Amino acid sequence: MSTLTDYDRSRYARQIIIPGWGDEGQEKIKASTVFIAGAGGLGGPVSIYLATAGVGTIRICDADVVELSNLNRQILHTDKGVGTPKAFSAENRLREINPEINVEGVKAYIDEKSIEGIIGTADVVLDCLDNYPTRFLLNTYCIERGIPLVHGAIWGMTGQLTVIQPPQTPCLRCIISEAPPKEVFPVLGVTPGVTGCLQGFETLKLLTGIGETLKNKLLTFDAEFMQFRTMNLRRTKGCPDCGHLPG
Repeated sequence: MSTLTDYDRSRYARQIIIPGWGDEGQEKIKASTVFIAGAGGLGGPVSIYLATAGVGTIRICDADVVELSNLNRQILHTDKGVGTPKAFSAENRLREINPEINVEGVKAYIDEKSIEGIIGTADVVLDCLDNYPTRFLLNTYCIERGIPLVHGAIWGMTGQLTVIQPPQTPCLRCIISEAPPKEVFPVLGVTPGVTGCLQGFETLKLLTGIGETLKNKLLTFDAEFMQFRTMNLRRTKGCPDCGHLPG
């Protein structure tokens, strides 16, 4: 476990005094590696708050470049960064936010051949993507290696998230059996902001062991009417991704 420095104790003083957190919780965070798939609307807020919380290593992956139409919702990037790879834009921004942590921007497509080399070992994987075929690859990879997967998704003014870790929980394929059709969907920037921040909460709870996570639960919200709901989840018998696991 990583030892805290005087800098750490000063920078993170207000979270260290959270009941149950303490030096031990901060040391766990400092020693942790988090992988974030996607440096867009969801990846922005969650990476920013994990960086400010002092997560020791953040690896953030995206294959795309910054486009002007991204900027209503993707807070890691600015007009000056249009045309720049999102992964490198994100890396530079996160290093500015917290120069004491390790940040690795990875410009790559996640597919069956590349996924192991891209993710490697991580304590938590965050699904901040906008397409389900790649989400399902993350789902399978995390199941095989027992890595918690924090799933988040948005549409318009609605969002959802859950924590996936079979066999303790259903997997993503249990919840969504088939990928919905690919489309250009509406997004208000606040929506991934809220969802990404909630993903940050779940990640920090997983790393520190504090509180109760959304395992076996799906949280959804509809910001148009400001309604939040939590639904209980169960594993699907015969699920092609996690059905081979006990329980």
